[in-house]
Amino acid sequence: MKLAHVSLLEDFGTRSLVVHGFMVLAFANAVLVGLFVEGQIGLVSFVALLNFTAGLWVAHSIHSLGNATTDDEYTGILNELFDTNDGAEDGFDTGRFGRLLALIAAVTAVALLTSAQALPGSILPIAVVAVGAIAVVTAITGFLIAMGASYDDSQRQTAERIEKARTQGDSIDLEAEPRPATER
Repeated sequence: MKLAHVSLLEDFGTRSLVVHGFMVLAFANAVLVGLFVEGQIGLVSFVALLNFTAGLWVAHSIHSLGNATTDDEYTGILNELFDTNDGAEDGFDTGRFGRLLALIAAVTAVALLTSAQALPGSILPIAVVAVGAIAVVTAITGFLIAMGASYDDSQRQTAERIEKARTQGDSIDLEAEPRPATER
């Protein structure tokens, strides 16, 4: 049985957009609860929402690793939202990785500042280590995604050069750098 609302989630970009939406809602509510709700209810709600956001973030990062090996056109949530494609066509996509690091830094800073306000002194060191660990895991995963995409692109270019040389009957030097199209 194929349901229309479920089939919308077949595309990785759409799933990513939905998961990012949940992360934004959960994180914004965690910050609001942490700053404005007093007592045990505020404390428990803040920790629960922050943990939910962290779980979504790590799970989606790992899910993104699996998508990096497909032929999907997904190149990041910003490109999905604004239909831009300023990523690197050859090599390491530094723009996407830089945006990810900036996002990690911003979310980590807000989470730590809110934790300092909401959590008692005995729990704060635990929160600092947990938030830092999530930031490091996410940064490592982002780096692996960027490197995997770079490697896949390199393999695709090599395969294209080999196929082109075969069709032209030329020999090919795999160690040589590919020449730009204007020099060929």
